[in-house]
Amino acid sequence: MAQSQESRELEELRMKNAQLMEEVDKYRTATEDSLQQLDWCIGYFTASKNRGVAKSLGANRAYIRSKILKRAEQSLPTNGKE
Repeated sequence: MAQSQESRELEELRMKNAQLMEEVDKYRTATEDSLQQLDWCIGYFTASKNRGVAKSLGANRAYIRSKILKRAEQSLPTNGKE
């Protein structure tokens, strides 16, 4: 009987884990979409000669990627341009 209880608990944990992983995937997708929108904004402000705003957004993007997502930084349209 104890083994049956353990089996049910194990199955419940597996189901909970699967639900949590689905939620993680949703947040990951939303984060990637947000970064793409931020990239577009950086490119827009760079092209419109408003490089100060683009540089600030680029710094925010770099922080999000490195500190929150734990990913390596990527080059930006503003790098090397002042």
